[in-house]
Amino acid sequence: MTGTPTLGIKTVLHPVTDLAAAKAVYTALLGVEPVADAPYYVGYETDGQHIGLVPGGDMAAPVDYWHVADIEAKLAEVTAAGGTVKSAPNDVGGGRLVATFTDPDGNVLGLLQDR
Repeated sequence: MTGTPTLGIKTVLHPVTDLAAAKAVYTALLGVEPVADAPYYVGYETDGQHIGLVPGGDMAAPVDYWHVADIEAKLAEVTAAGGTVKSAPNDVGGGRLVATFTDPDGNVLGLLQDR
């Protein structure tokens, strides 16, 4: 092993322009009601994954979040390998830390650590 392992992709956030319209489509697609439903975020839990809808914001495409045990260590590993930090670890509530980075082709990838 060359570094710390991930716990897999368990969270995917999708940028949306019309939250109500997107909520209707994703509720139909996933077959479940949202577990989080606010004007700034709608989130679903389904089959071990969290699918989130994010209105406005600076996301240009969906972002996959790799769950990790140590976000600082993993961010250091990916930047040492050529990734570039887009957003440093940030507590988004409940002790959950998120960060994003880009790969050499500019693809945005996310890291997520629950405390």
